[in-house]
Amino acid sequence: MSSRPLLTLLVFLLAGAAGPLRSQAAPTTGREHLLMDFDWRFAYGHPFDPQRDFNNGLGYFSYLAKTGYGDGAAAANFDDRAWRQLDLPHDWAVEQPFSEKASFSHGFKAIGRPFPDASVGWYRKSFAVPATDLGRRISLEFDGVFRNSIVWVNGHYLGTEASGYNGFQYDISDYLNYDGKPNVIAVRVDATMEEGWFYEGAGIYRHVWLTKTAPVHVAPNGTFVTTQVAGSAATVTAQATLANGSTTAQLVEVTQTVLDAEGKTVATSPATQVRVAGAGQQDLGSRIAVAGAHLWSLETPYLYTLVTRVRQGGQVVDEYQTKFGIRTIRFDANEGFFLNGKHVKLTGTNNHQDHAGVGSAIPDALQEWRIRQLKSFGCNAYRTSHNPPTPELLDICDRLGMLVIDENRLMGITQNNLGELKRLMVRDRNHPSVISWSIGNEEWAIEGNILGARIGATMQAFAKTVDSTRAITVAISGGWGQGTSTVIDLMGYNYIGQGDTDAQHAKFPKQAGWGTEEGSTHATRGIYVRDEARHYAAAYDQKPNPKFYSIEGGWQHYAARPYLAGMFIWTGFDYRGEPTPFAWPSITSYFGMLDLCGFPKDNVWYLRSWWTNQTVLHLLPHWNWPGREGQPIDVWAYSNCDEVELFLNKKSLGRKPMPRNSHLQWQVPYAPGTLVAVGYRQGKRIATDEVRTTGPAAALGLLADKPAVQANREDIAVVTVQVTDQRKLLMPTANPEITFSLSGPGRIIGVGNGDPTSLEPDRYVDTVRVIPIENLRERAADSFTTGPELTPTFDDASWVTAFTTRQYDAAQLAPTAKMYVTRGSFELPRHALGGSRVTLFYQPIGREQSIYVNGRALTQGLKAEQSPAAGFVLDAALLKPGKNSIVFVATPLVKNRPWDVTNTLPGTIQVRTPAPAWKRKAFNGLAQVLVQSTQAAGEITLTAQAPGLKASVLKIKSVAAPARAAN
Repeated sequence: MSSRPLLTLLVFLLAGAAGPLRSQAAPTTGREHLLMDFDWRFAYGHPFDPQRDFNNGLGYFSYLAKTGYGDGAAAANFDDRAWRQLDLPHDWAVEQPFSEKASFSHGFKAIGRPFPDASVGWYRKSFAVPATDLGRRISLEFDGVFRNSIVWVNGHYLGTEASGYNGFQYDISDYLNYDGKPNVIAVRVDATMEEGWFYEGAGIYRHVWLTKTAPVHVAPNGTFVTTQVAGSAATVTAQATLANGSTTAQLVEVTQTVLDAEGKTVATSPATQVRVAGAGQQDLGSRIAVAGAHLWSLETPYLYTLVTRVRQGGQVVDEYQTKFGIRTIRFDANEGFFLNGKHVKLTGTNNHQDHAGVGSAIPDALQEWRIRQLKSFGCNAYRTSHNPPTPELLDICDRLGMLVIDENRLMGITQNNLGELKRLMVRDRNHPSVISWSIGNEEWAIEGNILGARIGATMQAFAKTVDSTRAITVAISGGWGQGTSTVIDLMGYNYIGQGDTDAQHAKFPKQAGWGTEEGSTHATRGIYVRDEARHYAAAYDQKPNPKFYSIEGGWQHYAARPYLAGMFIWTGFDYRGEPTPFAWPSITSYFGMLDLCGFPKDNVWYLRSWWTNQTVLHLLPHWNWPGREGQPIDVWAYSNCDEVELFLNKKSLGRKPMPRNSHLQWQVPYAPGTLVAVGYRQGKRIATDEVRTTGPAAALGLLADKPAVQANREDIAVVTVQVTDQRKLLMPTANPEITFSLSGPGRIIGVGNGDPTSLEPDRYVDTVRVIPIENLRERAADSFTTGPELTPTFDDASWVTAFTTRQYDAAQLAPTAKMYVTRGSFELPRHALGGSRVTLFYQPIGREQSIYVNGRALTQGLKAEQSPAAGFVLDAALLKPGKNSIVFVATPLVKNRPWDVTNTLPGTIQVRTPAPAWKRKAFNGLAQVLVQSTQAAGEITLTAQAPGLKASVLKIKSVAAPARAAN
């Protein structure tokens, strides 16, 4: 620590100037949970070049050395006007181009160590806090930031979160301005290093919240609800943790009330007096009887609400609501899984948080749409592979009836490892959909040895101290019968081709088990002949290699063994990265039952046949095979009918019985026309399906998943784009490029087509480049000048570095020179003059100034207080590609106090290039557009056009709706 006398004097003077602590105004009571997703600013930083990282961390005191010393883009007064404006959730990785040099596992998106210019991002947001909030506790909460985030508020460093999947929060009450001044959040995100081996995105890709409470309140994630069922009655055990944000002990009264799904009170606990120590916490609990309980199940996912009310002085100061379900779960080592005492065979999928167009930044409405797609073919369980999910995903699973394996990111027994596991469990333990905690996945270095046994046993024991109501599992891909598999209560089998589940069950007869991963089959939607050159895998269900099983083979294994609770297919949806069995230019996986857009591959109908009670009959492939006339085509039928008969152009090709959990095949010589399948049950015709030879592509069609969206700035419509022939039949081999335009109160947020080799952009957004003004040099002057020093070619090599040698008059607190001429430059990329808009966002470096760009006056005699907030748009005639000169002639700024630091950054240059038109090629007749509402009601019009095809126009209503409370 420096002991220089000046610093000691400054500390003394500042302490005196601060005066006594302000008396606290009476705080607003009650809890507010405000969405903080809107109106952020974003710009790219840099992992190792400080200047390109907005000079963060270069101050004499860093933010790690002194409280409140966030500098550069972390400083409260940093000028971010040149940055791009956007809403959250946001994934900047999905906006990057593809590169063969990029990561195979992350879909070849150009981020990571080889791409430093796109691997660090900065976010900033200003918000107001009213004076009436003084005395409340205010927390800033992030559901997930990928990754290695650093957060500041008003220049105060709050902390660093290394993982991209953990939710985290900071109490910012004492850092805030309550006097009308804006408050500023700054977040630096470093996605240079990957955390998983699959596409993970980059940025603030989940929600951000501002929570305001009274000093005594329910702690974050501070309730834990468990239930016991006896006949038609249930007992709800409700635990709560109270936190006291004041410095003195407080006495409060707590009641806990159970509301039914309609919001009616069904039971209330007696009031409890609780004393909470100053700056402390206090646990309490109650048991509440609920008569005539409605059980949460897959068919009727009934949800109750626990309301925990805190009263002080007769007034409710906090009300904390917890959704929960009343249900029982049990795993049996011999009979599988039971929900509410009823046996349920688990039919699940694994999924990453990734969707076409938006990457990992999936809006809540799209998450719900995805769960509904999975449920449509009988999926009743979801594994959050391989990380904690977004909270909204679990809310949706609770509401729709989907069971969940909630998975920890990384195995380990350190305080950090176990702390992350506890954070996950405490956050998610009230969700009735969650039936198991997974402590890890395929930890090859340890799973088959003694280290795996030790680590697994320790983690499992620790997890049970947090929640003993659910099973603990781990997904194990090898070494069954040893290592981790010897200690885990619920064995997770990854791929039965790697071992013998029967042998494991015989060796550990008390151990329950299920298939945490099975399949890994390769399929490209709409492709039925493997094409090595184009990297297309045929969509027939085949083993991915001799050791693994097909989807059908895997399900037959699990369906035949009662001791196995069920299986989770790898995967429900395709995702970016892991384009096995291919490499560049394949950029997505081939494993999904649904492609990256959620369009079904043919395996969906196999699963629907045996995972649902629906009558199913589905033929594959399509029937467009020009040039293959007379050649045999492998025709499959997926069905749960007793028998299926196949007809080609009305001629029967045979009637076959359908084996259980299987499919039927025919070899059919190709002839254009109509292929029809007829399904029979107990001898009666009950279903048909057909595929026809289509004509050439003639028209486009647009179909939204719903007729209207809520005008709340969050809701979306998922729009399917179809290429059809003149008879309106889907053209299954058509791939035209389609251009989209939109008018009305909405916006396109992403496009896709499910092609695993498509290198087209997912998003079309304005490109915003922030260019610094560099090489600032100056000389003193006696008056405003019009001399040669204003010209671009003037040689200023003899001038001094700007702002470094100015002499100040001790009495006037102003430089002794009357004015300064300050020269600098900025580098424009060549494209900046081809339709881009170049803006100077100026920050005054003088009381009065004139500004010259390439020798021409931009403004003269500008007063500091008159500098336009919107900046100066620079005429293209002033500019040139490469180096441009900029000169400031200014009367210097005056200090108010000796220790003041005057502004030395004259601003930044923004180059904004308008986004091109939204477009995407169809893939095998299909594409997808994601349309999001604004906050205005009205009619959204989406138009699709392609050369030579009839255009399509879709109208979507935007209906006035209340938005979530936001700040």
